[in-house]
Amino acid sequence: MKGCLLLLLLLLGTVSALYLEKDVPHLGDLETQADLSQDSEGSGGQEGELALSGEVLESGREEAEDTHDDEGASDPDDLDEDVQCPKEEETVQLPGSPECKSCRYRLVGTPKKFKKAQRVCRKCYRGNLASIHSLKFNLQVQSLATRINEAEVWIGGFIRGWCLWRTYRWTDGSSWNFTYWARWQPTFGRGRCVALSTRGGHWRRAPCKRRLPFICSY
Repeated sequence: MKGCLLLLLLLLGTVSALYLEKDVPHLGDLETQADLSQDSEGSGGQEGELALSGEVLESGREEAEDTHDDEGASDPDDLDEDVQCPKEEETVQLPGSPECKSCRYRLVGTPKKFKKAQRVCRKCYRGNLASIHSLKFNLQVQSLATRINEAEVWIGGFIRGWCLWRTYRWTDGSSWNFTYWARWQPTFGRGRCVALSTRGGHWRRAPCKRRLPFICSY
């Protein structure tokens, strides 16, 4: 929301600067004209573009840093050769879901950043972070997640864009046809990756650089 308001203020500032620039010849003051020209360049030129592309995000600096961390989050082939697969005792397996009875799901208890968690799912299990498409399966995942002493776990949802252009996606490319957001989420949340609460099963936005356990589907 803050980013949206900031964007509107920047746009209003740009319009005002352009209006003043048109009126400059009537002032007849060269120094004032130079000052207005400089202000106009600052609000509508390169600096304005940088503000829009790098800083005007929902949560300010944290959101900008998280956006950089999100680059490649949707790329399932972005593998890290140094990824070490979890030991069997560090994981818990869950059988297939109503949407995919042949699928298998594995809870990995070792906390990792979102992007690294996706790499583990790809390299170690030939899968992705889990996508959720029904309330029944969401409750299954929550039940699995309660076996570890953590408040949240990564699932495969992530966010692209901002404000009215925000879109939601799964790392496995499946349709975004079900949600189970906590109250006030995702509008007032921070971060561009999606975590599931082990207590209520609700989803929350979280910074992708946070280290959390995660659930792979394969």
